[in-house]
Amino acid sequence: MKNINENKIAVLIDADNAQAKLIKNILAEAGKHGKVTIRRIYGNWTDTNLGSWKKQINTHSIKPVQKFSLGKGKNSTDTALIIDAMDILHSKKVTGFCIVSSDSDYTGLAQRIQDEGIFVMGIGEANNTAEAFVNACEVFVFTENLSGDSNENIDKQSKIKPAKTTKQTEKQADKTDLPINKITNAPIDINNILKAFDMVVDDNSLAYMGEMATALRKLDPSFDCRTYGSVTMTNLLKRLPDLFERVYKYNDTSTLYLKLKDRN
Repeated sequence: MKNINENKIAVLIDADNAQAKLIKNILAEAGKHGKVTIRRIYGNWTDTNLGSWKKQINTHSIKPVQKFSLGKGKNSTDTALIIDAMDILHSKKVTGFCIVSSDSDYTGLAQRIQDEGIFVMGIGEANNTAEAFVNACEVFVFTENLSGDSNENIDKQSKIKPAKTTKQTEKQADKTDLPINKITNAPIDINNILKAFDMVVDDNSLAYMGEMATALRKLDPSFDCRTYGSVTMTNLLKRLPDLFERVYKYNDTSTLYLKLKDRN
């Protein structure tokens, strides 16, 4: 299996649909999946609206690509980015892409990259990104998770008690509040948590904690512990109702596994 540190990532930014103030966090997020070897940003640099990007471009060694507007209210940024992405894809210089935009026009590009078996992630605003684009990516990170506090401070007043949804969660829903999605204000989907557990559980009825987040992202590319006010999967699951037992297998205190608690 290829070491993630050996991955080479191309970060392609649509300047019209990205926030300059988040560029440091954006590059760091892409860097979690490999080494960022290509950094390009597309826009009409004669437009004063992109002024906030100019300092960031130099600071972070990003190559600007000039694309003039095709007409009133139109630009060729998306076309240029897509063409460059296909050239990079066929050059085989990278093993992954990060498309930074909330524009649904990149849905087809993300699908095409995945068709080649190449990793593709997206970064964009939750309220402005189409679900189709999110689902076309292997991983999608909402910028709302890059601009907020990355700590374990939970606003108790923001919690809401969900309706009882399944027999398995009925008892614990009575006892405690679930973590809520800070973007949609909806409680975490316990059914998805259980589906992820079923995807990675072994013959001993144990699921490796390290695989839970990966399984959840297969179900929902935008799944992110930070959306629920937690930094790690371990901390998020600690805040769930009495769902799992946490066990250490093979006397290895650094390897954490989960086991469903007995409901009888």
